[in-house]
Amino acid sequence: MKLAEALQLRADLQKRMGQLAERLHQNARVQEGEKPAEDPVELLAEYEDCAGQLEELMARINRTNCETRTEKGTLTELLAKRDCLKLRVQTYHDFLMSASSLTQRGMRTEIRVFSTVPVPEYRKKADALSRQLRETDNAIQAANWTTELL
Repeated sequence: MKLAEALQLRADLQKRMGQLAERLHQNARVQEGEKPAEDPVELLAEYEDCAGQLEELMARINRTNCETRTEKGTLTELLAKRDCLKLRVQTYHDFLMSASSLTQRGMRTEIRVFSTVPVPEYRKKADALSRQLRETDNAIQAANWTTELL
């Protein structure tokens, strides 16, 4: 199984566990004399089975990420870099949205508002970070589809 397939399976297991948890909550209590729509014991057994599969799969994914080397480092290192780049890109985007918004004045006596930074200069920095993020993500995706799960 390729790493990318394992990542898809992980997402499916996590979604399934969420659905099972919701069904457990729906069937946790009934009125006296009534039966639940689904047997909570069976739902719990299925949930525990999924949890066991997920734990094993996550350990294998983590082991594969640590041991898989690319031109730019291990997959674990690339994932950490991608996560930090995402945070940086979002912060720059939000900051530049605030810095570049202009305030309309109705009268000449109203207070003028100016940006505290040269927006075009910082926009270039944000664009460079976005490019790095795309390149890093592409390297991760390429490795995911060529790497066998350990």
